[in-house]
Amino acid sequence: MAGSFITDVVVVVLVLGFMIFIHELGHFLAAKFFGVRVLVFSLGFGKRLLHWTRGDTDYRISALPFGGYVKMAGDDPAAERKGDPSEFLSKPRWQRFVIVVMGPSMNIALAAVLLAGLYRFHYQKPAYEEQPARVGDVELNSPASQSGVEPGDLVVRLANLQDPHWEDLQMKILTTVNAALPVVIERDGRILNLQLTPRPRGADQVGDAGIYPYDPGIVEKIEPGLPASQAGLQPGDEIVSVDGRKVLYWPRVAYLIQSSKGKPVSLAIRRAGREFPATLTPVLTDVMGEKRWRIGISFHNDMLVRKLSWAGAARISLQDNWRDSLETFDVLGKIVTRRLSARSLAGPIGISQLAGEAYRAGWPELLMLVSFISLQLGIFNLLPIPIMDGGVILMLLVEGLLRHDLSLKVKERFLQVGFLFLLLLVVFLMCNDIMRTLRPY
Repeated sequence: MAGSFITDVVVVVLVLGFMIFIHELGHFLAAKFFGVRVLVFSLGFGKRLLHWTRGDTDYRISALPFGGYVKMAGDDPAAERKGDPSEFLSKPRWQRFVIVVMGPSMNIALAAVLLAGLYRFHYQKPAYEEQPARVGDVELNSPASQSGVEPGDLVVRLANLQDPHWEDLQMKILTTVNAALPVVIERDGRILNLQLTPRPRGADQVGDAGIYPYDPGIVEKIEPGLPASQAGLQPGDEIVSVDGRKVLYWPRVAYLIQSSKGKPVSLAIRRAGREFPATLTPVLTDVMGEKRWRIGISFHNDMLVRKLSWAGAARISLQDNWRDSLETFDVLGKIVTRRLSARSLAGPIGISQLAGEAYRAGWPELLMLVSFISLQLGIFNLLPIPIMDGGVILMLLVEGLLRHDLSLKVKERFLQVGFLFLLLLVVFLMCNDIMRTLRPY
C-alpha cells in the first residue's frame, strides 16, 4: 500500500513536471524570440532548491513541484517600469499575445506528438470500439432496459450521432446525465424510435445507461482439472447461453456463474457451426485472495494491435485529440449548467492515482494518460480565468479593442479574483479526491 502510494506520487511528479516544463518552455522560447529578457525559468514554486544562471536567466527547481513559471522583465504592471524595450510590457500586444498563448499551445502540441509517436509503433484498442454499436447486454432496471433496448439491437442513431461506433456511443452516454437522448435502433429488420436517459453512477457521477457492447464469449483457455475441462470444452468454443439466457457479451457468463452460488449451470456451446448442451457445476476457488465460483475458462479479448504509418498515426492522433477537446468543452459546459456533477473532475490526488495505475499497466497506457492530461492542461490554461494564461489573453484582447491599457486597479482586482477562484478550485478538487477515495462507489 505504502509502496503503491510512493509510486503514484513519484510518477505524477515526473509527469506533471515534464508537462509544466514543456508549457513554460513555450513561454520562454517565444519571449526569447521577441527579445524579452527572461529573469527566471522555474519548475515548481516556493523555495529554490537547485539553480544555475546562464545569461540573464536563473534556471531553477523549486520546492513545490505542482506548477512552474517564467518570470520576464517588466511583466508586473504594478512594478516600476524602466521603459527598456526588452521588457514584456514594452512589446506590442500581438507579441505579448503570442508569448502567452505559446504555453498552452505547447501542451496541446505535446498531446498530439505523444499520441502520434505511440500510434506509430503501438496502436491498440478493443476491437468492438471500432465496430457498429450493436448491444451485447443490458442491465436489469437500467435506463436502457427501461427504454426498451434489448441485446442484439443495433444503434443506428443516438442524439446527433449517426451510425455510431461503440467508442462514440460510450463517450456520449458518459457525458450525459439525466437528459433524454433520442435513440434509433434496428431490431430484426424493424426500426424503433426510443429515448435513453443516462443516470449518474459511481463516485464520479458520470452518465451510465446499463448497456454493453456485442462481444461474444469465445473461449481462449481451459484450466485443467476444473469443470470446463472435465466437460470437454475446448479453446474456440463459443458459449451462446447460460441457463437459457442468451449471451452476447462474455463478462455476463462470469456474472451468471457467480449468481448460481455453486448450483449446476446449463450452457449452450457452439463449435464448428453446431450447438450442443453442457451442464457444469461451478467450484469455489481462491482468486487473488478472493473466493469465487468458477468453471475454469478464460475468454478471448479481441484487441486491435497494429503499427501505423507516420501519416496515419498523425491523422488518428489529431482526430482523437480533436474529439477529446470537444468532449472536454461539452463536459465543462454541462458542469457549469449543472447537467453533470463536478465530482467527475479530478485533482492532484486523483491524477496521481491515475498516473500510478497507468504506469503499472505499461508504457502505452502511461503515454496515453500523459497525452490526455497535457491536452487538458493546455485547454484549462486557455480558459478566460484571471491569473491563468487565458485571463491574460482576455485582458490583451479587451485592451486591443479599447486601444488603451486597462487601469492598474482593474488589473489588480482581476488577478485577485483569479487567485481566489484557483484557491477555491484546488480546495474543492482535493476534497473531491478524498471523498472519491473514501467512497469509491
